[in-house]
Amino acid sequence: MPRLGWTMEVGRVVEWLKQDGEPVEVGDLILAIESDKAINEVEAYDSGILRIPADAQIGVELPVGAPLGFIVQPGDPDPFSSVSASASDSAAFSEETSFDTPPLTADPVISAVVPSASNGSGAAISPRARKLALENGVDWSGLTGSGSTGRIREVDIRAAMAAQPVAAATRATPSVRRLAEENGVDLAAVAPSGVGGRLTRSDVLGAVRPAASAVPEALGPVRRVIVERMTEAARTVAPVTLTTDADATELVRMRELFKQELAAGEPVPTYNDILIRLAALSLLEHPNLNASLTSEGIVQHPDVHIGLAVDTDRGLLVPVVRNADRKSIHQIAADAAAVIPAAQTGSAPADQLRGSTFTISSLGTFGIDAFTPIINLPECAILGVGRIVSRAVVIDEATGELGARKMMALSLTFDHRVVDGAPAARFLQAIVSKIERPFTWLTR
Repeated sequence: MPRLGWTMEVGRVVEWLKQDGEPVEVGDLILAIESDKAINEVEAYDSGILRIPADAQIGVELPVGAPLGFIVQPGDPDPFSSVSASASDSAAFSEETSFDTPPLTADPVISAVVPSASNGSGAAISPRARKLALENGVDWSGLTGSGSTGRIREVDIRAAMAAQPVAAATRATPSVRRLAEENGVDLAAVAPSGVGGRLTRSDVLGAVRPAASAVPEALGPVRRVIVERMTEAARTVAPVTLTTDADATELVRMRELFKQELAAGEPVPTYNDILIRLAALSLLEHPNLNASLTSEGIVQHPDVHIGLAVDTDRGLLVPVVRNADRKSIHQIAADAAAVIPAAQTGSAPADQLRGSTFTISSLGTFGIDAFTPIINLPECAILGVGRIVSRAVVIDEATGELGARKMMALSLTFDHRVVDGAPAARFLQAIVSKIERPFTWLTR
C-alpha cells in the first residue's frame, strides 16, 4: 500500500486494473486505491508479470506498507508458494519481502510499490532509486551503490543522471507521453522542469493551447443596472448583517384564517405581503432604518415605500408598494398582486420599479434559511427572509417544556455608515415581535 499523501495512514484497493498473470510495462495503470482524500490510479514502475493473491481484499482498509501483490519476471518462482500474500497477514508477508514507500512525485498518479531489485551484479537497488533510473533512462548495472551494503540509492542515480545526457526517448514517463498525445503536445518542443531534464505532467499541461473562450453574452439593460448597483454597493457600503429566528406559528395561523374568510376573487395576502405590512409599521417606530446617505448627510424619509426583490427572466427587479405604512394588509395584497406580475412579465412602468426606501428579499420558497442580502442603494437596510420550518423549541422557560413551532429565519443587512448596530438590532426585534403576535397589527 503506497503512501498517497503525507497524512495518509491507511488505504483501500478499489479495483485491480490488470489481471493476475497479465504482463505489465512501466507506466501501466495496475490498480486504483482510495485514500482519505481521493481515488488514485497507481502505475507500475517495473515491467514484468503481475501476481495478485487469490484472496486479495477489495475495499478493505489496509495500512500503508501492507503488501498488495508482486511484479515478477518470467521464470521467477511462484511468489505465493513460500509467502502468504493475504492482506490480513501482512506482517508475515513483510518478514519475507522488503517494501519501501515511493516518494510523492509531481504526477498525481502515484507509482506502485515493488520489492527491492538487484542490479544484476548482486548489489540491490532501492525501489525509489529503481523508479528514478527507469524514468530517466539510467543504466544502473555498472554503478556502485553508496549504501552500507553497496545498495544503490537515489543519490547514486541522481549522480549518474548528472553525469550523462538525458535521452530524448526517456525524458517522459508513459503517463506523461499519453497525456501529451491526448492533448496534441509535441514533447520535443516542451521545456522540462523535472529532475535530470525529465518532463512532468505540469510541463505538458502548461504547453496545452488554451481552448478558445466562449463569445461573451452582452449585458442586457436589467443586468447592466444590477452590475452597476451591486458594484457601487460593494465599493461604498459598510455592511453588517444581523440574523435571528422568529416564531411564525401565529403568522401561519393568521394566513390560514385569511384563506378561509376572504371572498372569492379577493387576493389572499402572501407571507411577503404580511411582512411588508409589519416592516412598514416597524420603520415608523425606527425611522433611522428608513433612511439614505446623501452628499448633504443622512436623510430620513417621511414616507415608507417597501420594495420586494423579485426574480424574473431578465434578472432581479424590485417592484415597490408605496406608502405601505398607511395601507391595510388587504390593500398591500392588492397592490402587490398588481405590481409583481407586471415586473415578472416586463410590463411594469418605471415608476413602479424605483423609489423604495426599504427592501425585503425572500428566499424561503427555495428552502433557504439565513443569507446575507445586499443593500439596495440608496437605502440603508434590507431584510432577508428565510423559509418557515417546524422546529422543536423551548416554549416554557420556567419548566423547559419543548414544543413544535413554526420558525422563520431573518437576516437584516444595514449600512453602518448610516445606522449603528444597536438601533438596527432594536428594529429587527420589533419585526420579530410583530411576527410572533400578528393579530394586533394585521387587523387594524
